[in-house]
Amino acid sequence: MDNALNALPFIKMHGLGNDFVILDLRGGLAAPTPALARAIADRRRGIGFDQLITIEDEKHPQLAAYMGIFNPDGSRSGACGNATRCVAHLLMTESGSDSLTLRTDFGPLACWQAEDGMVRVNMGRPKLDWEDIPLAEASDTVRIDVKLGPIDNPSLWGPGAVNMGNPHAVFFVEDAEAVPVDKLGPMIENHPMFPERTNVEFCHIIDRNRIRMRVWERGAGITQACGSGACAAVVAGVRRDLIDRACVVELDGGPLLIEWGERDNVYMTGPVATSFHGEIGPDILAQAAPDTAA
Repeated sequence: MDNALNALPFIKMHGLGNDFVILDLRGGLAAPTPALARAIADRRRGIGFDQLITIEDEKHPQLAAYMGIFNPDGSRSGACGNATRCVAHLLMTESGSDSLTLRTDFGPLACWQAEDGMVRVNMGRPKLDWEDIPLAEASDTVRIDVKLGPIDNPSLWGPGAVNMGNPHAVFFVEDAEAVPVDKLGPMIENHPMFPERTNVEFCHIIDRNRIRMRVWERGAGITQACGSGACAAVVAGVRRDLIDRACVVELDGGPLLIEWGERDNVYMTGPVATSFHGEIGPDILAQAAPDTAA
């Protein structure tokens, strides 16, 4: 990011309370450094976000734009379902189209306008091999060998592991509301089994077509919603025959419809909302100097 800029426009959007600062960098503006991402993420001295999203130029004629994703700690993420809906909505409104494809670090994601202002995204095929999660050692990803608590009486054990552009550990519990997500989330995120850390989902089954999920996001903490996490939860649940392949996931911020459909692609449908527009000022932009943070 050129720290000689005096101001940088942004849009604040959210999907079910999962909130984003979106920077339109088309036209050749450089992507933010990890230091700038952390400065913008500060909810007291910056703006605050669950993820910082960049819209960048894309040379491929069949792709609308490249979407970059930063976590509040300055690290990068390969996918963010709720943000994908927000960016797709912006660009479809701009172009007047009802569909487009975005490039992400996870690959191209096709998006469509859906009913009632919703946006539908093909989140791609889940990666299920242990090396693709990635895990530190070979394991059956339907139920991996991760435990918290005493070996003979663990409080949590055996999550499903799914990569939906980022790694997820999905625990099925009796009552997701009773889980101390703020305490257990960071322990699992940084568990030795996950060399690149992991997102963590705590789910309980309501019925074959509905689950309740709470989430701890890698590099972000507790968030109101996580689109890729909802996709991972449905994949993990189907693999254990706990739910059907079309399922509503009830998150803190509201419901997402997830369908593990044709050719193993996972489809997500949900709302988007714009909170406000603003400009990032020079005091924050001055923190854009390159650094070595992950």
